[in-house]
Amino acid sequence: ASARRCLLVAGRTIPFASPMEIPGWADLSDELLLEKKISQLGLTIADTPLQVHVQQLYDELSQKGLVFHPPCHVGDEWFVPVGIPAIFVPFFLVHERLRRLEAKMMLEVEGENPEWFMRLMRHEAAHAYAYAYQLFRKRKWQRVFGRTSAEETPQFYRPRPYSHSYVVHLDDWYAQSHPDEDFAETFAVWLTPGLDWRARFKGWKALHKLEYVDELMRSLAGQPPPHQPAYRVQDYNFLNVKLKTYYARKRKLYEDSYPDFYDRDLRALFTDAPEAASARKASHYLRQRRRALMDAVCEWTNEKKYRVHKLLARLIERCDQLDLHLKPGDATPDLPVATYITTLVMNYLFTGKFKRTK
Repeated sequence: ASARRCLLVAGRTIPFASPMEIPGWADLSDELLLEKKISQLGLTIADTPLQVHVQQLYDELSQKGLVFHPPCHVGDEWFVPVGIPAIFVPFFLVHERLRRLEAKMMLEVEGENPEWFMRLMRHEAAHAYAYAYQLFRKRKWQRVFGRTSAEETPQFYRPRPYSHSYVVHLDDWYAQSHPDEDFAETFAVWLTPGLDWRARFKGWKALHKLEYVDELMRSLAGQPPPHQPAYRVQDYNFLNVKLKTYYARKRKLYEDSYPDFYDRDLRALFTDAPEAASARKASHYLRQRRRALMDAVCEWTNEKKYRVHKLLARLIERCDQLDLHLKPGDATPDLPVATYITTLVMNYLFTGKFKRTK
């Protein structure tokens, strides 16, 4: 698969093959497309809008005097392999047809617009720089950000939303999850063009981290990276699977094993009293308002739409099983329902579990 990938190095595009291996795959129905292996689609970054954004990252680095331009490859998600100074960009961003499929399967497309894409690129570039220059081995780096490890960023952590010890860049207070992510988020803020980070984080403890990154990057200006290990792209792209397998795994990742559903909570929101039998069914109300409720909850929690969508689906199913109805005189209980779902999602964010409310 790697021999059919496009490598971007120092602003030069080196194509290895034409962008399509299966003729006309973009015109296939979802059902037929899902049967194709991702590696068979011949996806490359070359000659796509992504190439412009990758070049933008390189230009931003050059403007800071930094000469290392991390190679970019097509992968199954946003990541930098441990120890490898290279960026993998999710395959579904390469082609509009795949973006539509991703939106259908997962309800959102991570990095789908230029601003979002560049925020993620700056973050991943930081990891590439950490490996290329072995920054995490520096004692001052460890004093500022903490000791790194080979462990992956934990899936669940307990962020402090109002902490001023960390910059805010990506959602979910991601800088607080791991020392490597703290550095990556700080680097991304530092690199962002037009952002006066000294003013933005004035009075924050995180400002000293930004000052350190500024000092550190200035010391690297004009210096090529000393650590560029050889690697095979196919060992990291994980694309030799059918699209249907990829999405089965991805959807399972966001389909958590929730506790038995919240009968007491649902009965507090709705009612199963016999006199309410003629009122509107709670499940009908939730189905009609699902999109608005999901959008509101996701806006305030930054949780994945797919996870909230699945939670709502289970609540709807349980309301049907309990034969719940709207309470008399409460035709549109959007506020209490949205508040309740937000509470469940925030519990998940902080603990990794949707917990029954007290």
